Amino acid sequence: MNFKQVEHIGIAVSDLNESKLLYEKLLGCAAYKDEFVNSEQVWTSFFKTGTTKLELLYAEGENHVINRFIAKRGEGIHHIAFLVDNLNAEMDRLKAAGFTFIQDAPKDGADNKRIIFLHPKQTGGILVELCEERI
Repeated sequence: MNFKQVEHIGIAVSDLNESKLLYEKLLGCAAYKDEFVNSEQVWTSFFKTGTTKLELLYAEGENHVINRFIAKRGEGIHHIAFLVDNLNAEMDRLKAAGFTFIQDAPKDGADNKRIIFLHPKQTGGILVELCEERI
């Protein structure tokens, strides 16, 4: 199996503190990690309930991709991330199958992951992130 599991669901938010309070109340638990992801210039806050992880995404500046997403679609699910064992091999497999990626190469993401995004025009309008644990 190439995709091991859903690693997390990314949710675009316009106010990280307000959204953290909402999800703390909704899930009955605090965020387990807050992190600034330099490669994406975004603040993240992670929640885990059972085996499910949610990643709140907040960015400053109206020209940031997160804020353009919110302006166009409103706050909500931004992407779904799948954990893979070998990101480079999975990229090669998907390229051979005709998929394209938003960026040319993987980069460091949040929560100790290497990440890359598939273009949503080829995935039914869903932004799909592939990630693997950084060694």
